[in-house]
Amino acid sequence: MERTTLFTEKIQTGYTTHSPAIYLGAGILDGNIIAPAEVNLSLKMMNRHGLIAGATGTGKTRTLQLIAEQLSDAGVPVFMLDVKGDLSGLNQPGSTNLKIEERAVAIGKPFEASGFPVELYSLSGKLGSQMRATVLEFGPVLLSKILGLNETQAGVMAVIFKYADDNKLALVDLNDLKKVISYLADGSGAAEIKETYGTISTATSGTILRKIVAVEQQGLSQLFGERSFDIQDLFSRVDGKGVISLLNISDVQNQPVLYSTFLLSLLAEIFYSMPEAGDLDKPKLVFFFDEAHLLFKDSSKAFLEQIETVIRLIRSKGVGVFFCTQSPMDVPESVLAQLGNRVQHALRAFTPNDVEALRKTVNTYPKSEFYEIDRVLTSLGTGQALITVLNEKGIPTEVVATHLIPPRSVMGPMSVADCDSLLQSSQLYRKYKEALNPESAYEILTKRVSEKMAEEETAKQVEEDLKQQKETARPGRAEKSTMEKVINAPITRQIGTAIVRGLFGMLTGKKPRSRSGGLFGF
Repeated sequence: MERTTLFTEKIQTGYTTHSPAIYLGAGILDGNIIAPAEVNLSLKMMNRHGLIAGATGTGKTRTLQLIAEQLSDAGVPVFMLDVKGDLSGLNQPGSTNLKIEERAVAIGKPFEASGFPVELYSLSGKLGSQMRATVLEFGPVLLSKILGLNETQAGVMAVIFKYADDNKLALVDLNDLKKVISYLADGSGAAEIKETYGTISTATSGTILRKIVAVEQQGLSQLFGERSFDIQDLFSRVDGKGVISLLNISDVQNQPVLYSTFLLSLLAEIFYSMPEAGDLDKPKLVFFFDEAHLLFKDSSKAFLEQIETVIRLIRSKGVGVFFCTQSPMDVPESVLAQLGNRVQHALRAFTPNDVEALRKTVNTYPKSEFYEIDRVLTSLGTGQALITVLNEKGIPTEVVATHLIPPRSVMGPMSVADCDSLLQSSQLYRKYKEALNPESAYEILTKRVSEKMAEEETAKQVEEDLKQQKETARPGRAEKSTMEKVINAPITRQIGTAIVRGLFGMLTGKKPRSRSGGLFGF
């Protein structure tokens, strides 16, 4: 059988679905684009998670865009991290050009421009609807990650959360957290927790407080508080299309730990709050982690365990998670093993580390009778990728180099005026614009400390009064005579002092210092 025919049949057999699917592109064989060799990703398998990887400039962001578009068309809501602010163009229909037309002809699919419903979010509140979470919702593990705490400090953070939970102290914002730390590290609070929770050293509490202040100085304190983001707002649809929620982090790119951890907190909340859904024909939500290597960098064991648990179990809630990064080696093996769908853009091998990463990546792919995987991975062009996904039965498909379909919306940011117009018309923007200030740990402990101080002051005053009464009632103690009162009077002591000084001056032969109009002015 002719090689091209065999290739086409194998790709069609592996990638044809009987249920709704996303069309990714056409297979490539020996440098030729084979339009009938269609590469599809079954919506039914989207909750088996995935990986989109490749070197900078190879088209990863546009792959995210084309997948998000087709998910929206299928009525599936999407949440995406917009690192550079250039995904907002999803809201507007794209325009054709020569390159797009050539790509459309090559894969045998006409280009049909379209816009999609978009909600813009921001961690600073400047570039979209303000996304917030309470300190309690973050929890001690994720908060320790954000603050960069070591194991000892993270253990103290766990004690703080435990105490707050046991004593019904709501940890809403950073002021609440600082107040609890200060209370437990000093005075009556330290004595209160000594037996049950242990002690918190002033050095450790001081370090944690300084790190919290550092976050506040970076202008990110508004991320913590009420009204916290309601995850149900991620499941919206407009005219049957799934809403694409974009978190614009272009203004906080220098805080990768913060925004990557915030995304994980959202994912964890989705996991813990959503009911079991089992296997569905299409996911309820697909979550994209762009720049995923930032999520795993310098992560503690507890943090990685939490990620692995969420990724492994959230599938049953009908949620799919896709990680987007430069190399598969950026993702820990325990997490990588959970990612059934893989879109690998070109890898570069310019350094010994690059060569080693390429070798490890090649070993993760099954052997192919049509490709030398290492050569393909280094020779793919922009907008091309090596793909293997799970078919409808959950079996990995044949590895195929794919010429990807172009996005149908604008491949870039919308104008500032259009962004402002979109925000002003958004109900969610108005919903989350103003922060709330409910009674929480700060107010409760401030009141408790004030009452304690008032009690101590009252007790001290009572003790002073009793002491005074005892002094007054002491036996044999007579009332001072009039002469004693005169002698002890201040003016009497002043006159006596002047007389003594005058006498000592006369005895020593020294003339007293003259004062005009004074007592000894002669």
